[in-house]
Amino acid sequence: MADTLSTLKPIQILVAEDHELARNGLLACLGKIADLQVIGDVKNGLDAVSFVKRKQPDVVLMDIRMPVLDGISATERIKLDSPDIKVIMLTSHQEGEEVYAALAAGADAYCMKDIQIDRLAEVIRMVQEGAVWLDPAIARMVMSALPVSMGQKNRQPQSRTRYNAELTEREREVLEKLVEGKSNREIADELCVTLHTAKAHVCNILQKLAVDDRTTAAVKAIRDGLIQNPPSGATFKDS
Repeated sequence: MADTLSTLKPIQILVAEDHELARNGLLACLGKIADLQVIGDVKNGLDAVSFVKRKQPDVVLMDIRMPVLDGISATERIKLDSPDIKVIMLTSHQEGEEVYAALAAGADAYCMKDIQIDRLAEVIRMVQEGAVWLDPAIARMVMSALPVSMGQKNRQPQSRTRYNAELTEREREVLEKLVEGKSNREIADELCVTLHTAKAHVCNILQKLAVDDRTTAAVKAIRDGLIQNPPSGATFKDS
């Protein structure tokens, strides 16, 4: 019964956006979606940090370029104090430095402002469930530009010393599913294995790639060409 009741509780959202037209548009559109509830709106990052401390929303829709305190700095402060609160960056810009800074700050998703409202609602739900989502345009940039941003001059294969061991064929299959955003249960169902086996494969992949989480594993897989057909967008689930 408790699980049933929890699914009925709307996701509580804070909108942080300094442009009045954009902010009012988000409030109006999100207000029509039954399982989403906007509990506040602010015009700068400092007010966003203050609001989160007082009200503890589930998700923050965060503009990047705001007065007083920008969205990236606000995200850092929010994640430091309340790491479980999800932050979705909303921006009309896709400069590399901003993207990497936002992800480094702990943002759970990065969306362009031209995203359709129904799709934004889906992203909110996915992020609330533990996924990390990148706009397709941002995901393509991460795939192509991340090696350069990390000081590499070309796309030559990574030194094998950065891996603890080579992946097996089955682990590569699991890794492809992970990059596609599949949960452990979905991986198990699609590969016709038990949930325990799927979890074991994921744990082995993290250990072999020398990473701590699924998101880093997925980005590393895309960056280093460990999978054959990387998706144009990326959604990384925690389990």
